[in-house]
Amino acid sequence: MTLPIDTCTFLWLAADDPKLSATARASCLSPDHEVCLSALSAWEFAIKHRLGRLPLPLPTRDYVVSRRKWLGLEALAFDELCAAHDTRLPPYHEDPFDRGLVCQAILNGMTIGTTDPAIQMYSAPTLW
Repeated sequence: MTLPIDTCTFLWLAADDPKLSATARASCLSPDHEVCLSALSAWEFAIKHRLGRLPLPLPTRDYVVSRRKWLGLEALAFDELCAAHDTRLPPYHEDPFDRGLVCQAILNGMTIGTTDPAIQMYSAPTLW
């Protein structure tokens, strides 16, 4: 299974936070799954960090890249087909980063690692 994870899941996984469910932790660490971090999440980190809403121990780029590699996650590009697919989504979620992640999952047959109830309303499968 290809498993893109949302921003919160990435932060909890990187910090070994107990907020991460046992199922999500096991799936993210399983060699049977290709776990990914979307470029959208990296952009979200950068914006939130710049606005002072996400303190990080390192500059954003260094934090995201080092933690992604340390966790063995793949980088997931965001392309124009995924961006254009946003117009086909119902308005369950207003966050553009999360909507983009849903588009990526739908178009690429992926399961999203998330606890976000609004994301879970879409047709993309989720795991938590």
